[in-house]
Amino acid sequence: MHIGLVGLGKMGGNMRERLRKGGVEVTGYDRNPGISDVGSLEELVQTLPAPRTVWVMVPAGAATDATVGELGKLLEADDLVIDGGNSKFTDDARHAEELGAKGIHFLDCGVSGGVWGLENGYGLMVGGGEDLVERAMPIFDALRPEGPREEGFVHAGEVGAGHYAKMVHNGIEYGLMQSYAEGYELLMAKDIVKDVHGCFQAWTRGTVVRSWLLDLLVKALEPDQKLSGIKGYAEDSGEGRWTVEEAINNAVPMPAISASLFARFSSRQEDSPAMKAVAALRNQFGGHAVTAAGPTSGTGDTGSTTIDDGHPVTDAGPSSGSGDVS
Repeated sequence: MHIGLVGLGKMGGNMRERLRKGGVEVTGYDRNPGISDVGSLEELVQTLPAPRTVWVMVPAGAATDATVGELGKLLEADDLVIDGGNSKFTDDARHAEELGAKGIHFLDCGVSGGVWGLENGYGLMVGGGEDLVERAMPIFDALRPEGPREEGFVHAGEVGAGHYAKMVHNGIEYGLMQSYAEGYELLMAKDIVKDVHGCFQAWTRGTVVRSWLLDLLVKALEPDQKLSGIKGYAEDSGEGRWTVEEAINNAVPMPAISASLFARFSSRQEDSPAMKAVAALRNQFGGHAVTAAGPTSGTGDTGSTTIDDGHPVTDAGPSSGSGDVS
């Protein structure tokens, strides 16, 4: 089998290599000529035997829209486009309709495995027609992990189902990571625990919380269990947001995943406006002390011991607010 692969970044490049090792001939195209096999999408299409199969592995949104649109101009009836990126499931129906008007087929495929997929294989979740899935099965079999097909591959349903399943997968991933992270913080906070890395490592076999994510956390903690070289700031890929949006749209309670998404938002705030409001409210209704912002935040003098209505203010001290307040 000979396919085209568009997008040879961190995952796409590894997928090209794994496919080739699995006996699939791959011609890859990337805007970076240093890693591309051909000079253009047009040249890519010309190298493929009909009916052609082109796997798209570019960023979701505008980049995928542009690539699918260009392929729609270059491909012919009965060719197949597979979107393996992290597209929102609602984009899939539109892409399938646009290509279908020209007789070009479409599958969506959620892919999990990250930078480890080359070695371990990729978890695959596919949406689209059964006949098209069977046609592309040599590709899926080359990419998925070794072992029973059903333990690394699923034909999830109609167009959009693959990316929908991947969206939910990533939402679950958010919740799992947040749970491990909160456990890590509590272990680090208790002075009787001296080997936090060892605690996580001890959970990797035989316990109910063992997982590949736990293995990766152990790996991350091994050189420095304080993670002193990492800032406590976390982005979100978008799929966590989409998962929570779908939970709202379908009236599905999702407290853990929602909280994990909001925790990432909190990580980007050096001085939370919401917590300022909470502190001010506690001061108003209960006379509870509030912590002065200090000169480093640009909010002015910290010498005052009261706010305008006379309620007490506590100086945060030189660091995080846990220092001397006398």
